[in-house]
Amino acid sequence: MSDHTEADPTPYAEVEEVLCDEFAGVHSATTVTRCVEAAHYGALEVTGYAHPSLVERIARKHLHVLALVASERG
Repeated sequence: MSDHTEADPTPYAEVEEVLCDEFAGVHSATTVTRCVEAAHYGALEVTGYAHPSLVERIARKHLHVLALVASERG
């Protein structure tokens, strides 16, 4: 038995990877992770479930809004 344990990937690791690639140069990985987490909790609260595709769509909208706000600040 090994004392080394690897952290289980989150169920949204692939979503985070896709969004990090999509928003590279716009948002940090930390921001993407926070948006994915917020989308997860929002989906659970509103619909009672958080399928990865739903979480991805919500997080993408969050990231677009954040980019818009940042661009308006100049």
